[in-house]
Amino acid sequence: MNKKVLITGVGGQDGAYLAQFLLNKGYTVYGTSRDAEASNFSSLVRLGIADDVSLLSMAPHDFKSTLTVISKVLPDEIYHLAGQTSVGLSFEQPSETIESIIIGTLNVLESMRFLKLPARFYHASSSECFGDSQGVSADEYTSFKPVSPYAIAKSSAHWLVKNYREAYNIFAVNGILFNHESVLRPARFVTQKVIRSAYKISKGSKDKLNLGDLSIVRDWGWAPEYVDAMWRILQAEKAEDFVIATGEANSLQEFVAQSFAHYGLNWKDHVIQNIQFMRPNEIPWSQGNPRKAFEKLGWKATKKMGDVIQILAESQ
Repeated sequence: MNKKVLITGVGGQDGAYLAQFLLNKGYTVYGTSRDAEASNFSSLVRLGIADDVSLLSMAPHDFKSTLTVISKVLPDEIYHLAGQTSVGLSFEQPSETIESIIIGTLNVLESMRFLKLPARFYHASSSECFGDSQGVSADEYTSFKPVSPYAIAKSSAHWLVKNYREAYNIFAVNGILFNHESVLRPARFVTQKVIRSAYKISKGSKDKLNLGDLSIVRDWGWAPEYVDAMWRILQAEKAEDFVIATGEANSLQEFVAQSFAHYGLNWKDHVIQNIQFMRPNEIPWSQGNPRKAFEKLGWKATKKMGDVIQILAESQ
């Protein structure tokens, strides 16, 4: 393919899988983190591609840093995945969340405009922007009702992308991804927390698993499939935004029950619902409608929650 691609936040779950996916397609892959020399890029190492990605230091919230890297690489495609990624942490660090997501996205877009770079730009939008979908699946026309600093930041960045697309004719798109998991997910995410606890308890641990609201409903998919969707969005003839999801909704309690059942355990014997783990403003129901992605991109999730649990459990 002989194309150059720049992935911001390449050390994260999505960045690592996307780098692997694009390397397999023949791209020359450049990846950034705030300090490339100090970062260990464990996800790239785990996938065996650390030596195949050209790593660069870039602070997206700093315009000069962003402009310097983009002008050096002059990529054909940019996947902007950098920024604070935890909804829970955004309540504790709202300023850093707002700055890293909104200003970071703005600086990449401004750099493209300043350089008149004919690249295609993908922004990692989020299902969190929708807030509570109230028992129905959200699509590209569903209104945003963000309920966390993270979601507010992502919503703002989403509209920045749309603004630059319409005002400056930049091929800039949003991938509105619902929850997607993998073995590369950090331990702080609830899916990994559940799987790891169930595994340890099955091996004799007496610890209890403390969780927040078990009634919340989510649309859980498999991350390696979702990076394929990212690429397809950028290959489309027209710049458009897409919801990427499985279309299936399950409660956290169902996720917990199936995870513990995988190891022959009854979750009720080992899980405590703890008010300390409840967020100030939680989303009761989050489910996506991926019909447009299937009809226009030919993309469809093949792995649902049960598949995700099995893969994660077997990887312990």
